[in-house]
Amino acid sequence: RRQLETAIAALAAERATSKMDARVIIQTEDFDLSAEVAALRAGDGGVGAVVAFVGTVRDRSEGAEISALELEHYPGMTERAIGSMIDEAARRFEIRAARVIHRVGTLAARDQIVLVAVCSANRGEAFQACEFLMDYLKTQAPFWKKEHGPNGARWVDARVSDDAALARWGIAAGGNAPS
Repeated sequence: RRQLETAIAALAAERATSKMDARVIIQTEDFDLSAEVAALRAGDGGVGAVVAFVGTVRDRSEGAEISALELEHYPGMTERAIGSMIDEAARRFEIRAARVIHRVGTLAARDQIVLVAVCSANRGEAFQACEFLMDYLKTQAPFWKKEHGPNGARWVDARVSDDAALARWGIAAGGNAPS
């Protein structure tokens, strides 16, 4: 317990002194869900709900075996785009804090890829904001994914189901959120 508390304090201090937007982290390293959530809600007594989504690398895609997923991004542009997504979530929902951590590089099957965590006074707003951010992230964030398997590698195209999920928020795929 004490070790976790020390790790949380160090993580919160690192995020607070960082020159970049601590709401958005793009990294190759894995993340610790417990430490990230604790740091996100630290010091805010108004938080009544925390909702977190963790995405992982599947070992199959469209029936084919997947051994690894390679993720690329455009540094700077990706962080700004995700920061704008969080700003839009804050306009739509009563959230107190949000954080998106997305990994890049080559990840093995079952590795964690993404964390979307949202704090709110109430669970309904936190659930909606988390789902909104994930739907937005799947279609609008500038990431490129390549799946690797026994038959070679292939770039992953956007899925129609992801576009449909985004559309229910009033946002067209490839478009921006309404002002």
